[in-house]
Amino acid sequence: MAVRPILHYPDPRLREPGKTVTDFGPELQELVSDMAETMYAAPGVGLAATQIGVDQRVFIVDTATGDDEPSDLRVFVNPEIVELNGEILFNEGCLSFPGATEEIERAERVKVKAQNEKGEAFELEADGLLAVAIQHENDHLDGKLMIDKLGVLRRRYLHRAMIKRR
Repeated sequence: MAVRPILHYPDPRLREPGKTVTDFGPELQELVSDMAETMYAAPGVGLAATQIGVDQRVFIVDTATGDDEPSDLRVFVNPEIVELNGEILFNEGCLSFPGATEEIERAERVKVKAQNEKGEAFELEADGLLAVAIQHENDHLDGKLMIDKLGVLRRRYLHRAMIKRR
């Protein structure tokens, strides 16, 4: 296991969509393990492979936020959001936008189909933080970033703040 460097906006690799995973062998297992270690070290509640420069459709989420809560690490390979319901405004952060948080409009509930790290298919319905995290990380796999969901003025402000931070 290793902590990998996280790409920061405006790195152009964040805009590249992930490719479908077809090999569920040891390389994928190592990737998932490294992603978990990287996410926990950051710390964050989600991480997409594209955020560490790996162009595969893989993301992980762990929404256990309290120190007394056990880990709830979930692995999503080749995810597809099949249903979105309701609306929620959520104050989101992103490991690729260090220090920034923005109010983002998301669906309140989602249904996602994916595979786990072993290639086993599953379907999950989620709401709250888990639903938001799934949408956020899935966007990364499509080359979309939270800045894209902002109005023009907020987008300019965040862009300048990230450039200045570099």
